[in-house]
Amino acid sequence: MRILFVHPHGSNWMGAGNDITAIFNLMPPLGMLSIAAFLEARGMEVEIIDCYGTGRRGRDLVDEIVRRRPDAVGFSCTTSSFLEGYALAEGLKELLPDIPVIFGGAHACSVGVSLLDRFPAIDYLVLGEGEQTLYELAAASFRNVEKIPGVGYRRDGVGTLSAARELIADLDTLPFPAYHRLPDFPRRYTLPLFSYPKAPNTSVISSRGCPYQCSYCDRSVFSRGFRFNSSEYIVEHLAYLNRDFGIRHVFFYDDLFTADRGRVARFCQLKEARRLPVTYNCIARLEHVDAELLALLKRSGCWQVNFGIESGDPEVIKKHRKYYGLDEVQTKLAMVRRAGMRVKGLFMLGLPGESAESIRRTIDYALMLPLDEINVTKFTPFPGAPIYGGIREQGEFDENWPLMNCMNFVFVPTGMSRDQLEELYNEFIRRFYRRTRIHWGYTQMLWKSPDSILRFLRHLPEILAFEMKQKW
Repeated sequence: MRILFVHPHGSNWMGAGNDITAIFNLMPPLGMLSIAAFLEARGMEVEIIDCYGTGRRGRDLVDEIVRRRPDAVGFSCTTSSFLEGYALAEGLKELLPDIPVIFGGAHACSVGVSLLDRFPAIDYLVLGEGEQTLYELAAASFRNVEKIPGVGYRRDGVGTLSAARELIADLDTLPFPAYHRLPDFPRRYTLPLFSYPKAPNTSVISSRGCPYQCSYCDRSVFSRGFRFNSSEYIVEHLAYLNRDFGIRHVFFYDDLFTADRGRVARFCQLKEARRLPVTYNCIARLEHVDAELLALLKRSGCWQVNFGIESGDPEVIKKHRKYYGLDEVQTKLAMVRRAGMRVKGLFMLGLPGESAESIRRTIDYALMLPLDEINVTKFTPFPGAPIYGGIREQGEFDENWPLMNCMNFVFVPTGMSRDQLEELYNEFIRRFYRRTRIHWGYTQMLWKSPDSILRFLRHLPEILAFEMKQKW
C-alpha cells in the first residue's frame, strides 16, 4: 500500500494580500509527518507533498498526484485550507475516480461526519489521532471500515462515525516524525525572523492535549487530556534532528511544554548532561513559572519563552480563560528576563465581549510589560471551540472558511465594527514596535541572531514591497 499525503496551502494571510509569511516562517506539517512515520515503521510506502514547501497548487498539483499513481491520497487540512484541499480532491476524482480519498486534520475533526454529506469527493474521514486509524484503514485495503474506530464513512449515503478511537496512551511508542519525507528539510523550513539564535532550526511537538478550558481553543483532535513524551524521548528526538539534519535550534510547539514540572526538570538535566548543541524556545503558562524552573531552562539552552497573555482587560480574560492577575504577569515576565531569556507575549483581539476601550487597555498594558516581541492574532471562532456554538449571539460572524486563519476579523463583537478592529490592530502593532527599546533589541540581533539578519537582507525587496502596501 502506497499512501500519498497532501498538505494544502490554503490562505495564511489577510484577504487577497500577497502572503510573504512563508518566506520567514514555515513549520513542517508535524501531524502528517507523525502518521507517515507510523505507516513507514509498519512497512508501508509513503510520500508527502507539502504545498507550503513546494508552492504547488491547483491543476499542476492534481497532475503531479496522478503522475505518482498512489494507492490512496490523504489530505490534512485546517479550516482555512479545507476548501482548497477539497478542490484538489474533486480534480483528482475526475481523473482517478476509484482512488480512495481520506481527509483528516483539525477541520475534519471539529466538523465531523457531516462533511461527508456535503462534500462527495471525500471517501473517508480520520477523526482524532490518525496514526493507528489510517494504518488500519490502509492495511484493510479500505474494506469493512465500519469495524475500524475513528473512521467517518457513508452508511446508506449518510455520513457516519464507526466508533470513537481511544487516545494513544504512551506517546513514546511513536517513531520520530518522517522529516526525511520533506525534500527541502530543513533548508526550506524555518522559525520566524529574530526568534532563534542559530540555523538550521525547526519545530517539535512533545505532548498532546490540554486540560484547560479556554473558550477559543479547538481540542477536537487530541481532546482535553494531557499526554506527553518522556524526557528521555525528547532528548533523543533532539539528538536525531541534530545528527541527521544539522538542526541547532528548535521551538517546542506544545501548548503546555512546562505543564509537568518533573518532566521538564528531567529533560533539562538530561540535555545539559548530554551537551546537545541544540538551543530551544518553548511556550509556558504563567502559573508554572518560578525562579528555580527558569534557571533550569536557561542552563539547558532555552533562548525564548512565549506566554499566552491574550488581553490586558481583567473582565475579558475572566470570560474566556483561567484568570491570572495582571500584576503577577508583569512579575513573572520580569523573572524570565532576569534569568537571561527573551520573552514573547501572545495576544488576541476581537474576543466576544471586547470593546474599543478594553482593546486600548490591552495595548497600554502590553506596552508596560517587559516583552521583547509580541504576536497578535485576530480572534477566530473555530468549529471545535467551546465558544463556537453560541458565537452568533455575541456579534457578527462571517463563517468564510478560507479567511478563518487568525489573520482576518471574521468575527466582530457586538458594538464594534470591522474597520474599528483593524484600526486598533494596526495601532497595537505600530505602538509596540515603533519604540526605541524594541529597535535596540532588534539591533542586538546582529550578533544574537545573525541568520535572521542575513535572511532579512536577502528578502528586503519583498519586505519593502509589502510595507509600501500597508496602512500601519
